[in-house]
Amino acid sequence: MAVPASRAAAGVLRDYRAAIGDSDRAIRAAGDPDARFAVPVDGNRHTLRWVMAHMTSETARHAGHADILREQLDGTTGR
Repeated sequence: MAVPASRAAAGVLRDYRAAIGDSDRAIRAAGDPDARFAVPVDGNRHTLRWVMAHMTSETARHAGHADILREQLDGTTGR
């Protein structure tokens, strides 16, 4: 994802929250966490539970990367 420097943070956050809403609706529509998806990932038809766990860990990983960058910019480490 590339965000132009001219783009206001409020707009980025608004779009991120909208994407969260889209994801929440897709999860509710799928219903069963053990439902397997028709579209394979790396040849495997994973469950909704797997996809949610994978996305949670990906989000945490990227948040960690962002925190490292922030520490490099402001010199403040975690509390």
